[in-house]
Amino acid sequence: MKKNLGLKIFIIILTFSFLFYCRSPQQENKTKEESFGVAAVKVYKVKRQKISEKLHFTGLIESLRKIDITPEIAGKVAKIYVNEGDKVAKGQLLAELDTRAIRLQLEQAQAGLAVAEANFKDAKRNMDRMERLRQEKAVSEQQYEKIRLAYEGAEARLQQAQAALNLAKHQLEVSLMRAPFSGVVASKNADVGDVINPMMGSFSPTSGVLTLVDFSKVKIEIEVSQNDIVHIKKGQPAWVKISSLPDKVFPGKVSLVNMAADPVSKKFKIEVTASNPDLVLRPNTFGQVTLEISSREQALVVPQKAILEGNYIFVAQGNKAIKRKVSLGLQNSDLVEIVKGIKEGELVIIEGNYGLEDQSAIDIQEVIE
Repeated sequence: MKKNLGLKIFIIILTFSFLFYCRSPQQENKTKEESFGVAAVKVYKVKRQKISEKLHFTGLIESLRKIDITPEIAGKVAKIYVNEGDKVAKGQLLAELDTRAIRLQLEQAQAGLAVAEANFKDAKRNMDRMERLRQEKAVSEQQYEKIRLAYEGAEARLQQAQAALNLAKHQLEVSLMRAPFSGVVASKNADVGDVINPMMGSFSPTSGVLTLVDFSKVKIEIEVSQNDIVHIKKGQPAWVKISSLPDKVFPGKVSLVNMAADPVSKKFKIEVTASNPDLVLRPNTFGQVTLEISSREQALVVPQKAILEGNYIFVAQGNKAIKRKVSLGLQNSDLVEIVKGIKEGELVIIEGNYGLEDQSAIDIQEVIE
């Protein structure tokens, strides 16, 4: 019994040894692949499309127009008709000084003008009569000169009275503070009863009665380096975005390009203006500016994440990842142009490509077109 048992064990061991040494190379490779695993990847089908190279900056948003509403003459603030945040139209009355004294001066000037006009009419009648008598040689030159001087004096006093009336009207006009353009009242800087005197040295024009802004268009000043300024010119399209509305883009353009660099920062100042019809872009907040500096139609492009260090990519061929060197062209934050190294329609690995080696086994999970 013991002999038979030993013989059976020997036959079993011999059978397993024979099967192990008789495995085919394909079975052995398959076993190795199963032991190391197959990489799950996602691929992108290479196609031709437009690509634009862009520059991105951040700057402070400012209203395109801003003015401090200040009277041209001194006086006491009598009325303020608007509050902070109010929308106003061009020509709308915003505030006024106490005009009682000015209105009395206006009445006085009007009365003075009436007297001057009456005197001038009388002097003109006398002058016309004297001209006729002179032609008939019925008056002396002395009499004629006396009437002529009286006429010229009456004419000068009429002009003086008219100037006084114009001055009174002007003082009344400038004491009524109107909106020079349509906009929004940004701040209220004075109260009723405050005395405003813009001619005093201690008075600051920035502390006028009101501050009015128009931000239906806004401007953003940004600084660019010497390398970037060569790509920027006046009138170039620009796009503005804000963090609170990441999906909304406000079109604009470059409105100013400084030709000289700042002596301290060595950077160039440029100004971008953008439309803001809904008043979403608020002054004194930050905005992101994008400038398109170059573009190419019908370029072979792949996502940025397909490019590995050293400008290598992996192309999917069957169930293998083929490592390939490529030459790059235009780039932006999402895409990169491939100038040399791939063909249209090839499948480039964009996920699962890190850690791959040439000829690595892959399993394509998704094809993105």
